[in-house]
Order: sequence, then structure tokens, then C-alpha cells
Amino acid sequence: MPLSEHQMDLIRDSFEKLRGDLQPKSIAFYQSLFEHAPHLKPMFREDDMAGQGMRFMSTLGAIVGNLHAPESMEQRYKYLGAGHRALGVKVQDFAPMGVALMDTLASTLGHEFNDEVREAWTQAYADFSREIIKRGDIPEA
Repeated sequence: MPLSEHQMDLIRDSFEKLRGDLQPKSIAFYQSLFEHAPHLKPMFREDDMAGQGMRFMSTLGAIVGNLHAPESMEQRYKYLGAGHRALGVKVQDFAPMGVALMDTLASTLGHEFNDEVREAWTQAYADFSREIIKRGDIPEA
């Protein structure tokens, strides 16, 4: 089921709050990811976590900016999928990435990260991770 206009508005509004201070929030995302999935840490250069975090937030911003036209992201999803596959990411690794994203949103938004906002982000994350997995032909275990 596609996101509703209201859900897209919730996602865009909450993402704007992340933009206030992206670098610490992007680093917090990876700290949460490595807490939930320490086996992923070797896939990343420790000396470039800030850069990696900013690339993640930039990509997330592009996805959020194109929620109304997800087909415009097909090439980017293909590129992201190929990159994740090359790193050795597996389908099951997307679950802790989603948890880390929700942790980051919750810590940023506080009480504003209510059930309605969480559900919108959960659905959006499921949608775009599914596209990255599909277009990148990312394998199961």
C-alpha cells in the first residue's frame, strides 16, 4: 500500500528536523546501527564515519524529497543496491538499519516521534529498502 499524502507530509516534516544538525545525527545513526548489528562495522571505514553519515543523510534526503514520485529514484536505487551488494550487505542487514533509523528519529524528535510518525517512517523504510534490495539483487544470507 503506497504512502498517503498525510504520511508523506509527516515524513518530510520530521526529516526537516534532522537537517538542523546533520553530522551528529548521522554519526548517531551509525552508532545505533553498530549496537544492533556489530557484524556490519567492518564494512565501513572508521576514519570516514562523518562522511559516510553525511552521504547517508543526503541519500535519505533525496528519497524523502521524491516520496511523491518514487519512480524517479530507480537509477539511484540501482546504484545504492549495487554498492550495498559490493560491500557484502545481505537482505537481513536492512532490518537493523531500519531500527537505527528509527532510533535516530526518536532521539531527534522526542515526543513528536509518535505512533503515527513511526508508522509512516516504517512503511517508507520498508518501501525504499525493498527497492534497493530488488534493484541491487542483494542476496539473502
